[in-house]
Amino acid sequence: MFRKTPTSPLTPQAPIERVTSVLGPGINWKGDLRGSGGVRIEGAFEGEINIRGLVVIGETGRVSCEQMQANSVIVAGAVKGNIISEKLEIRSTGRVWGDVTTVAFSTEEGAFLRGQVRMEERVELSQVEEGKPDPESPEE
Repeated sequence: MFRKTPTSPLTPQAPIERVTSVLGPGINWKGDLRGSGGVRIEGAFEGEINIRGLVVIGETGRVSCEQMQANSVIVAGAVKGNIISEKLEIRSTGRVWGDVTTVAFSTEEGAFLRGQVRMEERVELSQVEEGKPDPESPEE
């Protein structure tokens, strides 16, 4: 009756669903973004995005990438590149030029998408472990 339920020590960590970092509206960033947490982009970003968590492209945000991977993506600005996510939401001010692979997809009236939408039962997100260098990056 009062048994303690056993807990598994290897329980996978849930993705973060809140913003923990912001790239402000006056910032232009070129490079790759990897790790876990929530990121809001209000400025201009060029490079790859691979986040375990939430990525929000604000109304003033502009992203240009080959591919963006995240658990959840909310687009209210502009994205030029492919998006792979478990959940994708394109707001009325959002613009996406690229193909989308997702489990859950929603748009508001006025949203723009030029590309293919591929709905899957499950999406595998390739993650780079934090603190470990990318094997493709040149060593300094």
